[in-house]
Amino acid sequence: MKKYAANSPEAMARLLIVMMMSDGNLDPREIDSLEKLHIYDALDISRTHFIEVLHTYCNDLSDEADEDGRIRLIDRTRIDHLLEDVTDPPKQLLVSTLALDLAKADKSITENELAVFTHMLDRWHLTLADIEAAFAR
Repeated sequence: MKKYAANSPEAMARLLIVMMMSDGNLDPREIDSLEKLHIYDALDISRTHFIEVLHTYCNDLSDEADEDGRIRLIDRTRIDHLLEDVTDPPKQLLVSTLALDLAKADKSITENELAVFTHMLDRWHLTLADIEAAFAR
């Protein structure tokens, strides 16, 4: 798995990509919502560079495939390592908020998306109340 600098736009983008891919369906509404939610601006990353991070993540997943070619989109150890790359509490709060917004983009939150999101919150010691307090002003 490619290593990005701690708290970098790439590290944050990759976590959103994990969320988007967790249900095995990269929904076009999620892609469209990246623009609508101003996620590129929020992360301080260009659209092109976000797509490069997405491409790199897909390649990394492919490299981790089982002998039979099976890819585990949700792997607790991998996700934990990726969560460790964002240590700044305000950035954790931002990524959590954006992840929730992305999960809702296709009008439903799948079981896998919910599992990744709640694990993110638990790992970073955040709650939905924290998100609401920070961004529902």
